[in-house]
Amino acid sequence: MALNDNDVQKQIKHMMAFIEQEANEKADEIDAKSEEEFNIEKGHLVQTQRLKIMDYYEKKEKQIEQQKKIQLSTLRNQARLRVLAARDDLISELLEEAKVRLSRIAADLKAYQELLDKLVFQALIRLLEPVMIVRCRPQDFLMVDTAVQKAVPQYVTATQKQVEIKIDQETFLPVNSLGGVEVYSSNQKIKVSNTLESRLEFLSEQKMPEIRRCLFGANPNRKFFV
Repeated sequence: MALNDNDVQKQIKHMMAFIEQEANEKADEIDAKSEEEFNIEKGHLVQTQRLKIMDYYEKKEKQIEQQKKIQLSTLRNQARLRVLAARDDLISELLEEAKVRLSRIAADLKAYQELLDKLVFQALIRLLEPVMIVRCRPQDFLMVDTAVQKAVPQYVTATQKQVEIKIDQETFLPVNSLGGVEVYSSNQKIKVSNTLESRLEFLSEQKMPEIRRCLFGANPNRKFFV
């Protein structure tokens, strides 16, 4: 049966409505999928950025912690150096005080003569040369000459060797030095220093661990040396 115009129009409208509905459903499906993919991508980007931020601040935290450790170590080293410097200053002051006290020995002529006797004989025994030159302060010349006269027979008795001792009358120890003597071989290539300064220096070096222990206590870092 032939369709009239009204039927044709109805079918066309019905088809158009169907196509439009299909198109709307498809569009809704595409929109939904797009939104889902967008949300997934957005979540992925958010998570990525959050991880980057966490990593950034974690690195920053580690850097700050490292800087704090370095600063703390620097401060500790500076404090330790200041303590060591203060200790060295104190020891230097004590040694200067010892020099001042030693300088007073020469004022007691009897005690200083006895000391020179020992210093001269000790230097001769240490050098053990057939010919030796004794050098002293100009103001000590006569006292050193007396000490040499005493030391020669003692030297011969102790070593069973003859010896010739000369007192240097051209070159002297500094007038403002503490005293004592220097003894040289005949060619002056070998020297034994028995001045009060050299004795103090030798003694301070030898006794420095004991001096530090008395002043500052035992060093806990050096227990294994005991």
